[in-house]
This record gives sequence, structure tokens and C-alpha cells, in this order.
Amino acid sequence: MSGHNKWSTIKRKKGALDAKRSKIFSRIIKEISIAVREGGPDPDGNPALRLAIANAKGANMPKDNITRAINKASEKDAANFTEVTYEGYAPHGIALFIECTTDNIQRTVSNIRVYFNKNGGSLGTKGSLGFLFERKGVFIIPEDNIKNREEFEMDIIDAGAEDIIFEDNICTVITEMEYFGSMMKKLEEMKIEPESASLQRIAKEKVTLDKESALKVLKLVEIFEEDDDVQNVYHNLEITDEIMEYMQEQH
Repeated sequence: MSGHNKWSTIKRKKGALDAKRSKIFSRIIKEISIAVREGGPDPDGNPALRLAIANAKGANMPKDNITRAINKASEKDAANFTEVTYEGYAPHGIALFIECTTDNIQRTVSNIRVYFNKNGGSLGTKGSLGFLFERKGVFIIPEDNIKNREEFEMDIIDAGAEDIIFEDNICTVITEMEYFGSMMKKLEEMKIEPESASLQRIAKEKVTLDKESALKVLKLVEIFEEDDDVQNVYHNLEITDEIMEYMQEQH
């Protein structure tokens, strides 16, 4: 399908830059909390909770942890999380779009501002950089879960797949945002469980930097990702194989 080069390194980048397991668990627990608060604790009648549980399973979160998170979110005095986004520039004009889930917006915005200011970046106004990114559905599926590749491809193209990439025993399926729900439903019908399914912000155009400059940007991305209030950080830096290798050498 078209656009293969545009998407082919998503999974690899994600793997290289993803936070530690504990951070992934804490991110999913917040997703569960918000889903329960907005749609109740029954996954059968709450698609957002169903998705959060599927992502929890994909991240190998123990079943007890999932149940505990649902029960805790159902309590009257449960933490009241709010979803907020911030936009700004990293060094060398790289655009950053940061999604947060917080129970204290003052703390979050204060931290975000400090990270930008101390690392050669600048916090922008809301809506100033959103146009540089497109929201896409991204489904990560272990290839072992797919019995017949040809049939699978035909079915998910019908369900709205824009791109399908097979790489390193993983299939990445990209959809337009409006087809996210129908793709989720199609995979359920096909009894194919994705390792993760999410709406991500994908840069429309990437910016290429030299290795040292790229590493400076990625260090700032890492600082944001380590903050407990930050769920996702998106950027428009082109991460080449050379930069990937250089990053691994530095760690």
C-alpha cells in the first residue's frame, strides 16, 4: 500500500523511545480511570474501557492490577483526572505535542514550562502547532495472531486500513481517525487481539537534523516522558537508522 516509507519506522521508534514498564502501567491505569468515570465500570457497555483493558493485556499487565484499577476508579473519592495537551518547540525548531492526564493542572503546566525553558525549548500557545500533526489510529498486532495474511489484509482494508506494515514479526495497521472504532470492531469480529490500539498524532512532515542536534531533542522528549503526568509525546523529528544507532551507543 502507498505511504509505506512514511510509516515503516513507527514501531521501531516507539520501541526505542517508549518509557519503562512501570510508566506504561501507570499510563494505562489513568486511561482506565477516565474511561470508568465517563462510561461506567462495565466494559461491555463502555468501548473506551474495553480499549484500555485490551491495551493493558497487550502490555502484560496482570489481571489483578486491571481489576483493582477498575474498582478504584469506581470509588466515590477516586482521583479526578483531566486530560490536557501542550504544544511547543524543542531545540532546533522541532515541534512537540504533549498529551497529559493529571489531577493537578497547575503542577503539570509548571513542570512542562520548566522542562522547555531549561532545555532550550519554548512552550507555545494552545493550537499553535496542532496543524503539523494528523491523528491516526495505530494498531500493533503480533504476526502470530494473524492466521491468513492475505485474507487479513483484504478484511482490514475493507474496514478502513490506510496502511499495513509487516516488520520484525509485528503488523502495524494505520487508519484515519474516523475509522478507529470500526477497525477495533473488525479486529474483535476476527478474534484478533492487538498488542496495542491507540489514536496517535503523526507528523505530516519530518525535519532532519544532524546526530548531536537530534540527540539533544530526544533527551528533552525523554525528560517529558519521565514525568508521571505525561501520557504521550509526539514530535516531527526524522529518526534515521543512523540516529537510532547513535542513541543506542550513547545509552
